[in-house]
Amino acid sequence: MATTDRYPRQATTLALAHALSAAERGLAVIPLSRTKLPALRSPHRDPPEPVGPPCHGECGRFGHGVYDASTDPARVRELFAAAPWATGYGIACGLPPHHLIGVDLDTKSDTDSTAALRELALRHLFTIPPTIVVLTPSGGRHLWLTGPPDVVVPNSAGRLAPGIDIRGAGGYLVGPGSRTAHGAYSTAPGTAHLTPAPCPRSLLRLLLPPPRSPRPGPGPSPATTTAGGAHGRGLVQFVLAAHEGQRNTRLFWAACRAYEDGIGPELSEDLIDAAVRTGLTAREARATVASAARMTRDTTPRA
Repeated sequence: MATTDRYPRQATTLALAHALSAAERGLAVIPLSRTKLPALRSPHRDPPEPVGPPCHGECGRFGHGVYDASTDPARVRELFAAAPWATGYGIACGLPPHHLIGVDLDTKSDTDSTAALRELALRHLFTIPPTIVVLTPSGGRHLWLTGPPDVVVPNSAGRLAPGIDIRGAGGYLVGPGSRTAHGAYSTAPGTAHLTPAPCPRSLLRLLLPPPRSPRPGPGPSPATTTAGGAHGRGLVQFVLAAHEGQRNTRLFWAACRAYEDGIGPELSEDLIDAAVRTGLTAREARATVASAARMTRDTTPRA
């Protein structure tokens, strides 16, 4: 019984050590259980249900998943002290300074996710740069990439290609050194010394959500939006249809399409104006459009 009791303590101590090392590198962490789920139970799980919007930690208690994630060593130790059964740690994606994006190449399906990513790279003319790669117990791989600070990459499962999941804002990656019910996560040989590499521009555009049909609503008249004709008006309407939480992402996507189609400089002011009408500040909107312009620059296919 003593051996059984000792193992969880040793696993928790090792997980905490790895988590603190990750936090020193600017990666916000949370404790995970052997099931890969956040180790701390939500304080709002039992009735009565809280009134109002979901709590993301405003109550001051632990148990809010990635919203508990921190780079502060003292807070990380507090989190693990509250979860002495934790055997791993999660790294929150989408947070500064790295704005981590995880490309999860799964092996559980019948598809070859590595081949699918290679095919996407050939079709869209991008190369995955040298970066941190984490090996999973099932034989899969997690590729660590970074995104621009003004772009929100959503989580997705199989949307990019079968067997490829994306961990973005609101998601997390199991950190190397974690132990789960199926085994340990480890850094691939030759990648531990690397830093997460910037996500290739073409791949980043694929990770953003596809456009949806714009909702009916007010928008600039045809007389004030002439660049690109109907196509330009459609991009502006796409930005105007943004809900809170997707305004930057929609603006970035629309601006990328505009610059790719050669109408970016002419349409940028209309896109910025549309974004401001959805609630962004002019400064935020201009920064996002400028980021899209940089992202789409020099994308002419090379021989």
